[in-house]
Amino acid sequence: MRSDTAVVDRGQYPDAVTPWEREGWRADALGWAERGLAAHGLCETGPRKVRLRPWSVLVRMSVAGGEAVWFKANPPASAFEAGLTEALARWVPGYVLRPLAVDADRGWSLLPDGGTIFRDALDSAAARTAVDPRAWEEPLRQYAGMQRALVPYADEIERLGVPGARTAALPETFDRIVAGNTALEPADRGALSELRPRLVEWCEELAEVGIADTLDHSDLHDGQLFAPEPGRFTFFDWGDAAVAHPFCSFLVPARAARERFGPEALPRLRDAYLEQWTGDGRTTAELRRGLSLAWRLGAIGRACSWGRLFPGASGGAGDAEGARWLLELFAEPLL
Repeated sequence: MRSDTAVVDRGQYPDAVTPWEREGWRADALGWAERGLAAHGLCETGPRKVRLRPWSVLVRMSVAGGEAVWFKANPPASAFEAGLTEALARWVPGYVLRPLAVDADRGWSLLPDGGTIFRDALDSAAARTAVDPRAWEEPLRQYAGMQRALVPYADEIERLGVPGARTAALPETFDRIVAGNTALEPADRGALSELRPRLVEWCEELAEVGIADTLDHSDLHDGQLFAPEPGRFTFFDWGDAAVAHPFCSFLVPARAARERFGPEALPRLRDAYLEQWTGDGRTTAELRRGLSLAWRLGAIGRACSWGRLFPGASGGAGDAEGARWLLELFAEPLL
């Protein structure tokens, strides 16, 4: 018999206001989740564990047999994740979790447990021996393969509500987020204005590589994919996603790998990611140059995500993090 006791984790956001505080919302959401479990013949047992963040409500529900099922509720800015997750399970079933239930209108998902998180797998390996940076190579190959498979669905992905940050529109996107960011110092705002002509040139050069826009996870660090068994990876947590140049995705995992392994690991990881994009008359040099450009331009997508998920917080977390990412445009890529 399940207990109604819930352990609530608010992390670094003790004052964040989420729908969980509303009794009526909790009753609706948990009732929906319970019906979703029952539809799959699952019976909930044990206390729930609740994780509250400004960008999601996440509830771990234990079920008979020792497994766990996760209820996730997204805020309006990323409510598209529920419908996107359902669509990805149809389009690229080997790369993502298949939800047990989805309410796309309310941004609710009921998801099976994905197994070991990649970060935990790396930490476990580190406890036994030095981790080889090549551990990132295969997940990057598989992720790029998924992106390439999703190219034909780019328009449909946008119709699901996923934001567009397409290569041709990035200068206008840049203008919008710079104008709306209240945390930028006047000197930084002026420097970004002076950078804009170069940014336009980078976008034009990147477009000339000839790689079509597709789904960009936009926050693919080592805590955003599962490693359920050797050699297989599944990708999750699509709340920051956008339709953008695929190479922009390399920014976040490259930073994570650099922090863990050092910059010397990056050339191998770059080439592992680019394997899926070879052929079609493109040279290795052209692909590497494109990825170097996207390394910089991916910062615009990260700034957009923070602005979406923390709206109206003048000078707060959204603007501050968005400003930090915008200033990454001045940093030289390490590749």
